[in-house]
Amino acid sequence: MSLDGPVFIERFEEYCPQWLAEAGDPVGLQIGTVNKKIDRVMVTLDVRPEVVAEAIEKNVDLIIAKHPPIFRPVKRLDTNDLQTNMYADLLKHDIAVFAAHTNMDIIDNGLNDWFCELLGIQDTSYLTKTHTIAYKKLAVFVPVDDATKMRKVLGQAGAGLQGDYINSSYSLIGTGRFTPTVGANPTIGSIGKEEAVQEAKIEVIFPETIEENVIQAMLEAHPYEEPAYDVYPIENITKEYGLGRVGNLNKAVSLKEFVSSIKETFDLDGLRIVAEDENKRIQRVAICGGSGEKFFRDALKKQADVYITGDVYYHTGHDMLTEGLTVIDPGHYIEQLCKPKLVELFNQWKKDYNWDITFIESEVNTNPFKFR
Repeated sequence: MSLDGPVFIERFEEYCPQWLAEAGDPVGLQIGTVNKKIDRVMVTLDVRPEVVAEAIEKNVDLIIAKHPPIFRPVKRLDTNDLQTNMYADLLKHDIAVFAAHTNMDIIDNGLNDWFCELLGIQDTSYLTKTHTIAYKKLAVFVPVDDATKMRKVLGQAGAGLQGDYINSSYSLIGTGRFTPTVGANPTIGSIGKEEAVQEAKIEVIFPETIEENVIQAMLEAHPYEEPAYDVYPIENITKEYGLGRVGNLNKAVSLKEFVSSIKETFDLDGLRIVAEDENKRIQRVAICGGSGEKFFRDALKKQADVYITGDVYYHTGHDMLTEGLTVIDPGHYIEQLCKPKLVELFNQWKKDYNWDITFIESEVNTNPFKFR
């Protein structure tokens, strides 16, 4: 019962790539190695000493964490310090830690989309743009008999994704001509004899971030010793990504009703509100998990009736009031939603790829705050 660590990490990075993280965010492998067999993966919001103790007890090989445990440089490796000793325990028990922080906030079907799903926020778009990804086009020439296989391989590599459509491509049939010379090892034809082969020109588009994978897949599947292909940029298609989400409730509700719904949804004992009028009607909602106070003006620009985010600073609260924005601060810990949602996703991959591996949620409550 095990899976090669790089196999799981490669699939995870396809879903939640590191390049989508905000600049300076220490995502990816934090501690240990994933170049090993993995039997048990535990998902947590935070990596704390009690979480590490839980991982040791449950024989975990890999921890997937929302919050990077080494967010700032470690100045001393003094194991008398509980936090530092935690790192030593992880290494001693060969438990790797892999973090996905702001990239999990930005990706499609990520944390902010899960919040919207729970709260009934529909027709969503990002709150604050972070990345614009350019697209390229590949045109490859293959014998007609190999065209179906090539289209399938390119689709599996991620090419041909256009909006809600997959495996999009265009083909033309023509004649390829070539003459093998001494030293060639032709799939079709003989040395010194001109050949004419009926070929398909297959065109697919792909985001530039996966160019290396697409080209490698094409080359491995191509029957020719010297494949003919072109890659060029296209200007009419891009893909944008952003932090947070903004969308609409199915119907307007009072702020009081919406606050009650949030408390019930996230099982909160209390939360903070920045508002002049608690009877205000709410329909357009902006949300950003974690500490998103610096994006509150984007919520205003997107004409949100209310902005949901955590860790609002006292003086920023004054600015929000001055500019007429209603804000709900449910705290940072609502991000624990990542635990059940990621385990659900990983178990779907387990089924899809027939993996022999176990995924579990950390049962430790790492919220440092209590309400009385």
